[in-house]
Amino acid sequence: MSADPGDDPHVRLLLGAYVLDALDAEETCRVARHLQGCDGCAQVYVEVAETSALLALLRSQDLRE
Repeated sequence: MSADPGDDPHVRLLLGAYVLDALDAEETCRVARHLQGCDGCAQVYVEVAETSALLALLRSQDLRE
């Protein structure tokens, strides 16, 4: 999976795939390194990870309501 970051040096476009472990090894390392030094992206990562964990708790019946 690859996303073109354009002029944005941040990794926010890759965080969903990072949380789901859907990036290749190079992109995974890039995101991990970036998160160590960028508080803004690290905060967004926490939010994405929490959302992913909450979605995993839903049952298909919950989505029909």
